[in-house]
Amino acid sequence: MATYVRNNWFWWVVTLTALAPMGWLAWRALTNSLGVDPVNTVNNVSGRAAMIVLFFSLACTPLNTIFGFRRALTVRRSLGLIAFAYASLHLLNFVGLDYGFDWNLIVQDAVLDKPYILAGSLALLLLALLAITSTRGWMRRLGRNWKRLHRLVYAAGVLVVLHFLWQAKAAERWEPLMYGGVLAALLLVRVPAVRNWLVRQRGARSARVSRPRAAQAD
Repeated sequence: MATYVRNNWFWWVVTLTALAPMGWLAWRALTNSLGVDPVNTVNNVSGRAAMIVLFFSLACTPLNTIFGFRRALTVRRSLGLIAFAYASLHLLNFVGLDYGFDWNLIVQDAVLDKPYILAGSLALLLLALLAITSTRGWMRRLGRNWKRLHRLVYAAGVLVVLHFLWQAKAAERWEPLMYGGVLAALLLVRVPAVRNWLVRQRGARSARVSRPRAAQAD
């Protein structure tokens, strides 16, 4: 048991932290304390949680690239699945409680008046595809194409930011723009020239740290 905890404590801490907003919503729903507008409360919490958890999953590879923090890679998949769960709750709340499953009205609004509905729906479809193919079985079936497919997570991130931006009021657009800046930074790290430079910088830092230790040992 002690060995299991020592080897997996980081995964548990990150996963339970990512699920905390879901637990908060469940508790508030059970105690009938979601506020005067429960639909809006669930919409805001689930939407922001989906975006933040998704961005944390995207940050796992840069954390390893820049800092050599390999443990971050162990939580990438679980964070992606949790982000998909929040996005699914967000859509279900929107379709079921906000629109009463009136699909004609949803399609009409998405096409004519509210493009953020289309952006959010496309993002969820991409996340669903990535969630389904996240297993080891699919990794074996798809081979090299698995990595190519899962790069679509960045397209999902762009769609999520657009979804948030298009529905935000003019005075509140600083928040989606802030998330857009975070996503841009995460995408920048994926550029080969930038990634290679960051790897070299990490190697140089490691060399500077190791030299004094070697001198002390002598």
